[in-house]
Amino acid sequence: MTLADKIRAHGKERYAVPARNRKQKRFSIRAGDVVRDLKINGYAPAVCSALKTREFLKENDLLLVSRSGPESGQSTTVTYTYEFIDGPTSRPSTDSSSQDTWNSMRGALKEVFSTYGGGEAYLRAERENFYGDKRK
Repeated sequence: MTLADKIRAHGKERYAVPARNRKQKRFSIRAGDVVRDLKINGYAPAVCSALKTREFLKENDLLLVSRSGPESGQSTTVTYTYEFIDGPTSRPSTDSSSQDTWNSMRGALKEVFSTYGGGEAYLRAERENFYGDKRK
C-alpha cells in the first residue's frame, strides 16, 4: 500500500464515512490533522495531493467544494471542503432506474451537435470564427 493509498484510506475512514453516517451534507479535512494522525511529518504535499485526487473523490462520492490555505496548496494549513454528490443519507443507488436516468442525461446535446458534425467539429468552427472573418 502506497503512502497515497494510506492517506486516502485515512480520509475515508476518519472523515468521509463518519460524516456520511452523521448525515452531513459537507465536511472538511485539514491536511495538518492527517499529517498528525498518520505521524508523517514533512509529508504535507503528499497529503494535499492525495486528498484532491479523482480517485479519492470518486471512491467516496465527493465533490471538492473549496480549498483554503496558502496559494501553494501544499501546507498543513490547507483545508479541503467536500460535499457528498448523492446527498448525506445514502450511497448511490445501483438499481436500473437511477442508472437509466443518469444515462439519459449523458450526451444530452448529442443530437444538436450532430447537425454540426459532432461536438469537436462545432468547437473547432467556433474557435476559427471567434474573431470574425480573418479575410478583412
